[in-house]
Parts: sequence; structure tokens; C-alpha cells
Amino acid sequence: MTTEPGAFEFRDYQCFTFERRNRVLTATINRPEAMNAVNARLHEEFSRLFTDLAMDPDSDVVVLTGAGRAFCAGGDINWMQEHIDVPGEFERTGLEAKRIVFSQLDLEKPLICRLNGHATGLGATIALMCDIIIASDKAKIGDPHVSVGLVAGDGGAVIWPQLIGFARAKEFLLTGDLLTAPEAAQIGLINRAVAPERLDDEVYALADRLAGGATKAIRWTKTATNIALKQLAHSMMDACIGYESMSNLTEDHREAVAAFREKRKPAFTGR
Repeated sequence: MTTEPGAFEFRDYQCFTFERRNRVLTATINRPEAMNAVNARLHEEFSRLFTDLAMDPDSDVVVLTGAGRAFCAGGDINWMQEHIDVPGEFERTGLEAKRIVFSQLDLEKPLICRLNGHATGLGATIALMCDIIIASDKAKIGDPHVSVGLVAGDGGAVIWPQLIGFARAKEFLLTGDLLTAPEAAQIGLINRAVAPERLDDEVYALADRLAGGATKAIRWTKTATNIALKQLAHSMMDACIGYESMSNLTEDHREAVAAFREKRKPAFTGR
């Protein structure tokens, strides 16, 4: 791979790195010291990432992955505390959250998730909104928003039922339980789980195949397939973000964040 930026430069990104392999562009979430957890800066960058990827003239296929041991560990606990301390901050976050989902679904280029490690919360949503998800069999995936007293409003309620049906999706969204990658593959949540040493071979063999295919036919087939999902996302996200915003103000959420900081089990009261 090469880090040469090509004709289109990804300027002003602090939380991503970009590498090119012919017509395949790899975007890597780069906060490995924090398990690639989402803070304010990373969230803002995600809100424009997929638009910039769409505009890049030197790529036909995009691979999305994470640096280090995790793909993306969801929301950073310090960022959650900021939203508690300054509730108005959630208004900006909500707008960005909608941009993330809408722009990801609008991206015409095939988007392959190289799920190198755990993906939770928003990390799971972004992984599952990709077109094809190939995971290390050591990875886990889940949406534990409820575990921190939040509504799974940033896209999880949209995408999980479409992949595994409502009954299974509600079980995992309401409990926050994580699945191993092999379990996720078995129920159709992701495409497949492979040994870590095989991950690059599997991901880039597929990426190269797509990059060498009939580009417009592939892009427009994806676009046509995404129409129903885009309609669903646009019909749901305002309400989803609204409910998550309300849950940000609850005592249970405050308790969950405090318990995480104090390394203890939260005592929820339903308030």
C-alpha cells in the first residue's frame, strides 16, 4: 500500500489514516490508545468521511477498518460525561449522527468493513451499515447503548432488524449483549468470520475483485439495493435521535457513566 494522497487529499483528519492500493482506498480509524472509541473529534470526522470518500476520484472501492486491537469501541466515556455536563452538546451530536448514517448509505462505492476487532455501539452501527462485513473470528460485535442508559438511536434500531429480523434484533438491542464474530456470521449479521491471519487476504481479494469489475454496474446495483434502506433511515432517524437525546438526560444514564468511571456495576432505578 501507499500513503500517497493522489489527486484528492483527505485534509484536516486527525482520527483517520488513509492508504491506497491501486483503486482501493483504506480508511483506518486511528485512536488505538482508546480502542478507537468515538469522541467529539472522531464523531465530527465521521460526519464528513463518507462524503469525502464519495468525492475521491482515485478510488472505486473503500475498505473501512480500525487501528490496533479494536474496530471501534463505541462512545468515549469522557465524551458521554461532556454530554451530561452540557446537555446542549447533544443537539450538534444528533445532527452529526444523522449525517453519518445518511452519507454512509449514500456512498455509491462498495464499502467493505474489515472488522479487525471489537465493534460496539456506534462502532457496530457503522460496521453493519457497510455493504460487506468480513471479521476476524476473535472480534465481537454488539450495541450496548442500554447498558449505559442510552437509547440505541444512532442507527442500531435501523440496521439490526434489517439484517437479522426484529425478534433477534430486539433481543440484542434490549440486552446490549455482544456476539462473537462466528455467531454473528451464523445468524447473518455479518458476511463471514475468518482467522485473523486470513483477514487481509479475504478483504483485499474481494476489494480487488470489485475494483476490477464493471464499476458503474457495481455502484448502481449497490445504489438500487440501498434505496429501501435509505428510505427507512430517513423515516426513522429523527425519532431515534430524539429518543436518545431524552435518554441522555435520565438519572440512569448519569448513574451508568458514574459506575463506569468508578469501576462498579450501575444501580438503575428507571428514572
